[in-house]
Amino acid sequence: MTRTHLDDHPWQGQSSPSGKYSLQRRTLSQEAGGKKDIGTWGGGHPFDLEAHRLPPGKMNFPYHAHSAQWEAYYILSGSGQMKTPAGLYDIRQGDYLVCPPDEPHQLINTTREDLVYLVIANQPQADVIHYPNSGKWLIKPQKKIFEMKEVDYFQGEE
Repeated sequence: MTRTHLDDHPWQGQSSPSGKYSLQRRTLSQEAGGKKDIGTWGGGHPFDLEAHRLPPGKMNFPYHAHSAQWEAYYILSGSGQMKTPAGLYDIRQGDYLVCPPDEPHQLINTTREDLVYLVIANQPQADVIHYPNSGKWLIKPQKKIFEMKEVDYFQGEE
C-alpha cells in the first residue's frame, strides 16, 4: 500500500499567458509514486488522481476531447458549469461527472468562490486530445502539440 494525504502537498499553480485558464492542483497519484500520464504499462498507476482548485471566473483548460482517456470529476465544494457539445450544465458540490473518450468538455467557475474538485483519469497507453476551438491536437504521453493539416495518405511515404 502507498499512502499520501491531500494536505501534505502544496497547491501547484498553472495559468495561460492571459490568465483566462488558471487552476491550482495537487497531484495525489504522483505524490503516491505514480507517473504523470503513464499507466501500469510503463510502471505507473492504472489511474491518475488530482485535486483541482479553480478560481472565480476562470476555466480549467481549453475545451477539449480525449480520444482514449476517460475522466471523472467529483465536485468537493463550490459551483460552476461544465461545457459539453450539448451545452452548458450547472454543477455544484456533490456532483459526479463522467466524460467518456471523444466527448469535448471544460469546467468553468461562474461564481465568486473557488470551485474545488477531484479528477480521476484512466491511463491509456496513448491518447490524442483534440481542441475543437483552435484545431490543435496534443499527443500523450509525449506532450507534443500540433496544428494538423490534411495531406494525401501516401504523402512522404514513397
